[in-house]
Amino acid sequence: MPTFDFKQVDVFASEPLKGNPLAVVIAADGLTDETMAAFARWTNLSETIFLLQPTTPQADYRVRIFTPGRELPFAGHPTLGACAVWLGSGGRARGDMIVQECPAGLITLRLDGSRVAFAAPPRVRSGAVESGLLPRLADGLGVGADEILEAQWVDNGPGWLAVRLASRRQVLDLRPDMAVLGDLKVGVVAPWDPAVDGPDAQFEVRAFVPGLGIPEDPVTGSLNAGVAQWLIGSGQAPESYVASQGTALGRAGRVHVQKSGSDIWVGGEVVTCIAGTVTL
Repeated sequence: MPTFDFKQVDVFASEPLKGNPLAVVIAADGLTDETMAAFARWTNLSETIFLLQPTTPQADYRVRIFTPGRELPFAGHPTLGACAVWLGSGGRARGDMIVQECPAGLITLRLDGSRVAFAAPPRVRSGAVESGLLPRLADGLGVGADEILEAQWVDNGPGWLAVRLASRRQVLDLRPDMAVLGDLKVGVVAPWDPAVDGPDAQFEVRAFVPGLGIPEDPVTGSLNAGVAQWLIGSGQAPESYVASQGTALGRAGRVHVQKSGSDIWVGGEVVTCIAGTVTL
């Protein structure tokens, strides 16, 4: 059986074990779809990615992204992790920016000091969540309907909708009913109160995706990208801020968001925890 170079990295964290882990199989062009899906089920991480040769001259490399349940067209923390591993394996961009090919299209990335950042892709669905869905959201999250200040579609491929609550404490206290949430991909966001929560971040985020075999995702780039487009676009967030995610799971994820021109960049640190080979 063939052997492939392999890394497991931690994304959105400046030290190991504090962010969202990602399995990366390098130069995986010889693998079948079935093997990719089986390996993703075996790692049982929120995402496993496979680095491949691009199929278009505009791209520097290509990725396929698998959860334990299915393949995704785009996801944020795998995009950052893939880029960091590609660069660490000797990859060099053709132009000023790094271009990743994935099923959702071409994603632009850049280096931002010690962080990697991607340009948030366009949302495929936006606007207010249908009123008929709000009771299910409230029941699934275990909150009163009046505690949901706003609910918006922020979907850039995975299917995200986002709920805004009043305080970080409310977000951290959530004990969702995954059976009720079902196939919904739900992000929850609330502002930090500097007097209570400190200055380290400006928003707290949680992500629930039981339909993908991931009850709660530790730190989520695609969700934060969609939330940033919503909050910055509606004037509810500054053009540069830090989101905290993973606190409820004992992590300390930090997502750095910055609007530059018409683009919103979503970035974070990536650290390697495991390096070796895998036989598939």
